[in-house]
Amino acid sequence: MPDIENLEQLMEQHTERLFRIAYYYTKDLQIAEDIVQDVFIKFYHHQKHYEERGEIKAYLARMTINRSKDYLKSWAFRKIVLQHKLFSKQKTVIKDALIQHDEQTILDEAILRLPIKQREPIVYFYLEDMPIKEIAELLGIPEGTVKSRLKKGKELLKRDLQDIEWEVLYNE
Repeated sequence: MPDIENLEQLMEQHTERLFRIAYYYTKDLQIAEDIVQDVFIKFYHHQKHYEERGEIKAYLARMTINRSKDYLKSWAFRKIVLQHKLFSKQKTVIKDALIQHDEQTILDEAILRLPIKQREPIVYFYLEDMPIKEIAELLGIPEGTVKSRLKKGKELLKRDLQDIEWEVLYNE
C-alpha cells in the first residue's frame, strides 16, 4: 500500500486547487468537496498504476476534471437540476400569482373610487370588453360622451395609481 504521509502531503498541496476546478464545473460546494475527496481516495487505491511520466499536479487535475464531468453526466445531477428548475419555476409562478392578485385588488379598489359616470364606461369597456357603441346604447348616451368619460376615467386612474410600482400587471 502507498504511504499515507505522502498522500497527506499531496492533499495539503493540491486540495485547494482541485476544489476550485471541481467547483468551476459543478457550481456546488458540497459536490466539489465530494469530488476532490473521491479523487484522493481513487488516487490512494490506484497509486501503483500512476507512472511518473509527468507531473502529479496535472494528473490529479485531470482526475478531478474527469470526475466532475462524470458527475455532470450523472442522473443525480440531472435530477437535481430538474428539481431546481421545477421548484424555482413554481416559486416564480406562485409569487407572480400573488403579486398579480394584490395588484388586481389595488386596481379594482381604484376603479371603485371613480365617480359613477367614469366608472361605468371603464368597467364595460375594459372589464366586459364591450365596444363603445354598445356602451352608449346601454347607458343611453352618445358615443362621444362614452369616449370622453373613458378618457376622464383613465386620467383619474392614472393620477390615483401613479405612485404604485407594478410588477406583474404592467408587464402583461
